[in-house]
Amino acid sequence: MPLRWWDCLMCLMPSLLLWALVALVVVSRPVLGAWTGRALTAVGWTLWRGLCVLLHLPLQKTPPQTSSSGTELLFKPSSLAQHLLRHCGALSRTRLAPWPRGDPHLQTVQSLCGLSTPALQKRITYECGLQFSRDHLLLRDGAIVALDWVVGECEGGRRSSPPVLLLVPEHWGSLTPHLCSLCHSASALGFYVVLFHHRGTAGCPLTTTRLTEFGDPADLDQAVAYIHSRHPSSVLLAVSEGSGSGTLLSYLGEKGSGSRITAAAAISPVLLGQLWFETAMPPLYHWGVLFHRKQQLRRYASSFSRVLDVAHVLRSSSLKEFEERLFCQHQSEAPWGLTASASWGLQERARPAPDWDAYWERNEPLRDADEVEVPVLCLLSRDDPLLPPAGALPLNLFQSNPFFIMVLTDTGGHCGFSTANTRDGRTENWSHTAVLEYFRAAVDFLKGGGEGRSVGFTISPMGEQRQRTNTFRRRRAAGMRRSLNQTVCQTVTEDDEFTWKRAYTR
Repeated sequence: MPLRWWDCLMCLMPSLLLWALVALVVVSRPVLGAWTGRALTAVGWTLWRGLCVLLHLPLQKTPPQTSSSGTELLFKPSSLAQHLLRHCGALSRTRLAPWPRGDPHLQTVQSLCGLSTPALQKRITYECGLQFSRDHLLLRDGAIVALDWVVGECEGGRRSSPPVLLLVPEHWGSLTPHLCSLCHSASALGFYVVLFHHRGTAGCPLTTTRLTEFGDPADLDQAVAYIHSRHPSSVLLAVSEGSGSGTLLSYLGEKGSGSRITAAAAISPVLLGQLWFETAMPPLYHWGVLFHRKQQLRRYASSFSRVLDVAHVLRSSSLKEFEERLFCQHQSEAPWGLTASASWGLQERARPAPDWDAYWERNEPLRDADEVEVPVLCLLSRDDPLLPPAGALPLNLFQSNPFFIMVLTDTGGHCGFSTANTRDGRTENWSHTAVLEYFRAAVDFLKGGGEGRSVGFTISPMGEQRQRTNTFRRRRAAGMRRSLNQTVCQTVTEDDEFTWKRAYTR
């Protein structure tokens, strides 16, 4: 005769009563509660370690029992760096979440889980109190990029010219919870927030048979010019997420002192693009990113079939192979099907690179780092599972160039940086607090004459003036990159200090 459900319940009743009694004792006795908590943490860590070994994920030997506050700052001594250290407490004081919430893999997946479905994106943006208004910008070569403006009530609506914060997402696109949280925080502080989406991503229609190369700033350059035309009196700031830093850093290097961006920040940036593609990534992340990239190409397979062997690209087994087959080694002289005028505007990128090294010769994010003329803050974590080890970072750049500042934390994952404390039941991001504090302090320091139209600051004594390094290539003279509506002056003050000032004119 089969057992009935109440018979099973009666059999389990003694065990349930026993567990209830144990829970009551644990709650009533703090010592037993603490001991039980440590025991459960140890069991959970053992199970999690076994899962990570099974999935081939890197893991620390022991779980951090307390919140992490280890932070290393790398910068060249300058008046700007001293000002930031005095006025940005978040840069030197971190209270990142301990394990399990502070696990790098949990933070990475939670922060970068793409909102691919409209329903999920609508739900997350609604919970954050966000609403977007999209602009489609027609580029010179006939392509279209999308600009999503955060609309709604914020403190910035009561100011005549609030600062504009431009967000550059991951190179492969998609709106992430990490970006949604940053949009909410910045909007609440009074920023005009706008998201830049690469062509063919985030639902933006692809009107040309050409995708954006990694580190190609041409589209971002036109988007920045458009944003400036809409808010000519506002200070323009920019922050990138992960691989999107390749585009932002390339733009700052190519434009030099002609950049319309006043200050920039990069969260978990890809500083060395070629090394990032050639370094083995944990299989779980590698196949996830590769699958997403292949899905983007499959969406436009019929259009690209005229200029590209799509099946050959889709058979790629690695990100490096996919990128190389997509942008290099084409047999056709005009593989993108571009008109003569569009090809002239794209210059060297009008044709695919002849080989892998030539591709990075023109797309490496820091190829023109010596030409950057705005302060750049980079936030990285030592346990980032998507980036090469911290030992492979170009530390000499941050030690010799006063415009680059790095904050290196012990934990945080990739675009995670969850704090140990929460407010209103919502997890906070230390990186968001640090970036927004940095922008406030940097703008205050750079502000040099009514309404931000003239920006000037003292870099360092004349004897410590910035030296050109040979690590990254200089392709053009700085004067060739300055826009026509800007003038740059360099003077030596009476106390032998080097002063750089750029004056914006109409």
